[in-house]
Amino acid sequence: MCGRYASSKAPDDLAREFEVDAVDVREKLEPDYNVAPTRQVYAVLERQPREEGEKPDPESEGERRLTTVKWGLVPFWAKDEKIGNKMINARLETAHEKPAFRRSFASRRCLLPADGYYEWYGETKGKKQPFFIHPKDGGTLAMAGLYEIWRDKEKADDDPERFLWTCTVLTTSSTDELGEIHDRMPLVVKPEDYAKWLDPRINDRETLHDLLKPAMDGQLEAYPVSKAVNNVKNNGPELKDPIPADEDGLF
Repeated sequence: MCGRYASSKAPDDLAREFEVDAVDVREKLEPDYNVAPTRQVYAVLERQPREEGEKPDPESEGERRLTTVKWGLVPFWAKDEKIGNKMINARLETAHEKPAFRRSFASRRCLLPADGYYEWYGETKGKKQPFFIHPKDGGTLAMAGLYEIWRDKEKADDDPERFLWTCTVLTTSSTDELGEIHDRMPLVVKPEDYAKWLDPRINDRETLHDLLKPAMDGQLEAYPVSKAVNNVKNNGPELKDPIPADEDGLF
């Protein structure tokens, strides 16, 4: 699974890197080295431009945007937004058919930029060793995600907060040595496939699956980090610093 990650790049840097057409960010997010579920995160997605009150043209070319969404997908049919607390990950193997994710998989896909993500090794609660897994070249990990827009029926039609934008991270079985740390891992999208992945007009499941790669793919490295990351209140670049592999006698 993917339950924590780091995201420290500024929106302007992400906008350039992902070649977005518009930055739709209400407020700049501070660098977050311990991103936890329910927090606001940056997402790259594609939407058809339209005037307020108009219906989008599903055949028109979309606009690539950088925006913020809440981590933990709330399906459009949900009665309570709290369901999103359990929807931080979606399995690639079943996302196309699960009621919570199938509409998003068909037409509401996104990229979730990350420095890397954390995973825990071990069986004993409280003694698991956290690892930071990130691109060897120091680049950005473009995690494959899904997003959804939930309408809060308790709020008025003119309330700017009536729509809640949320997301989930797509995962698959771990490959190679990363499978020794955890049996699930996030999927990533390569730069040359961003356009196809984000295009809501593409909904063929086989085509979409072919665009996704396990996060390992020979390009990542993993090393143990401080257990300070276990507490979501801890936040800072030092959380990504490697520690001796045998600090707790586990390796």
